[in-house]
Amino acid sequence: MSKETPEAANQEIIDTTGMSEGKKKALELAEASREGHWEYPTFAGALFMGQLPWSLIYPYPELPDDRDERGEAFLSDFKAYLREHVDPNEIDRTGEIPDEVFRGLAELGAFGIKIPRKYGGLGLSQQYYTRAGMIAGSHCASTAALLSAHQSIGVPQPLLQFGTEEQKERFLPRCARGEVSAFALTEEGVGSDPARMETSAEPTPDGKGFVINGKKLWCTNGTKAGLLVVMAKTPPKMVRGRSVNQITCFIVETAMPGVKVTHRCRFMGLKALYNAVMEFKDVVVPNENIIAGEGKGLRVALTTLNTGRLSLPANCVGAARSCLNMTRRWANERVQWGSPIGKHAAIADKIARMSSMLFAMESMTELTSALVDRKKTDIRVEAAMCKMLASEAAWEITYDTMQTIGGRGFETAQSLAERGEYPYPIERTMRDMRINTIFEGSSEIMRLFLAREAMDPHLKAAGEVVNSRLPFGRRLKAAVKAAGFYVGWYPKQWLPLGGPDTSGMEPELARQVRRVSSTSRKLARRMFHTMLRYGPKLEREQILLGRFVDIGTELFAITASCTRAQHLIDKKSRDRKEVLPLVDHFCRDSWSRINDHFRGIGKNHDAVGYRLAQQVLVGGASWLSDEVVGDRREEAPEESPSTGTPEDCEVAVS
Repeated sequence: MSKETPEAANQEIIDTTGMSEGKKKALELAEASREGHWEYPTFAGALFMGQLPWSLIYPYPELPDDRDERGEAFLSDFKAYLREHVDPNEIDRTGEIPDEVFRGLAELGAFGIKIPRKYGGLGLSQQYYTRAGMIAGSHCASTAALLSAHQSIGVPQPLLQFGTEEQKERFLPRCARGEVSAFALTEEGVGSDPARMETSAEPTPDGKGFVINGKKLWCTNGTKAGLLVVMAKTPPKMVRGRSVNQITCFIVETAMPGVKVTHRCRFMGLKALYNAVMEFKDVVVPNENIIAGEGKGLRVALTTLNTGRLSLPANCVGAARSCLNMTRRWANERVQWGSPIGKHAAIADKIARMSSMLFAMESMTELTSALVDRKKTDIRVEAAMCKMLASEAAWEITYDTMQTIGGRGFETAQSLAERGEYPYPIERTMRDMRINTIFEGSSEIMRLFLAREAMDPHLKAAGEVVNSRLPFGRRLKAAVKAAGFYVGWYPKQWLPLGGPDTSGMEPELARQVRRVSSTSRKLARRMFHTMLRYGPKLEREQILLGRFVDIGTELFAITASCTRAQHLIDKKSRDRKEVLPLVDHFCRDSWSRINDHFRGIGKNHDAVGYRLAQQVLVGGASWLSDEVVGDRREEAPEESPSTGTPEDCEVAVS
């Protein structure tokens, strides 16, 4: 009997019977691109199964030598260079990063922070790369986006993870010297659904390469790039008697004939984002430029993002730090009704939430970066949680900063300076910050991704039982196996056995960790009960699944904050009287949100909202927008509201 490949096994986990053809293909492609198994354990992912693998993160997973002299020197030089040579307000005004800044950053090594020294890079750890992202994000979002897109999703990261030695020797030195790279996946009809990709790559007659044709949208760094990571659809292959779409990852040089920038996209914020529409017309790419092999492109993209996604929360942490500084300054200086506004409860509440949330954002991002460097933990769930929480929290912090500073926040920094006031750049920060809940996987897609990962152990244990495509005998055998799993697993979710060893921790922190342990079991129980209730239809309940994801994310944020706080206290790098109040305030807020999410699992009006939305989509309550002045070309359709669950309105949990 032949052994099933992970790709084939993954395709059998979820029952696609009754799905539209488009959704079925999208789901099967996404499932085939997932890893069938993971070499290392996951901390955050285990929370959804009622487990708290405490030893993975406590004691804090620092490297044997957690301070690298070269790394510290680079960060010091990087910070000084940004302060002295990079004018974020001028970059925002002109929409351009000066050429001398590109050269200066290249000389510092900022384009090759993680590239090994033998390829011309600095060879620094993920932790130093993350800290560099925080520094850049605190000063100039456009510069931060340039560096992170180049290194996190451009050529360096996928080559470091999947490239051959020959590919690394050819391309990494160029990247380290400052030749900009970019990532090309999105198309006009392709965002989070790569099954609809139209860019194609056909084999050349001699079999030595591929000819790429198509167009890519929103290719960050595209107008400056010399090297591109391009995802293209290659000829399908037969797997288990079925034709399976193939997506392949290519390194394309922009100097190759047929590569053209047709448009530079301009945005509300990130005015100097070098974002392009890229056209590929009969571009011949040799086979040696394929990363990881034919048909492995989507896996390369997804795996690259697991680590690369950390650059965005790092940038968000930096921007949030800048916001806190602005708020602190204004709240101390601005006097109303006889006292600084920071003394008024309404503003003090904002400052407390900003500070404690910032500590949690930092803790999650720095902890996950440390886990990357240790190379003993699968961090795909942690990275997604960092991205989702940090981008949403940073937006809230930015909003509260604007609200606190008031009219001067709405006024541009240039205008403030021209009339002699301190140039608070919060107006620019708000425009720059808004994209972060959309970039590199929107918050909605992150919740679906995390929901799929949260359900993965259950799908592996019992997915075949409810899969109507499988033979009855196989389903019966799977049912027996699933019963054996749940007989052992389910009782443990009610028993407080094997709790975390919190000896040596501050009592306040230890209490929070123990509460996380018991709440993770409650989360696991509620997820299991909900799966029994909805069965295969659970993947349609996206709002409900989002509540489970948000609970798990909050639990990870609490544990990350506690273990980092203990680390800072033990190392005497921070005063416990300053650290503990931050953790205490964040945890109080977090537990309130967790309780709200649990209540929403059992009692909500999700179905009512969905039905209302479908009515509005087909013309219901059109009078709400009757008095709109503007483009009225898109008239509402005349069909009657649907009473079902339209497939086109669903996004697969994948």
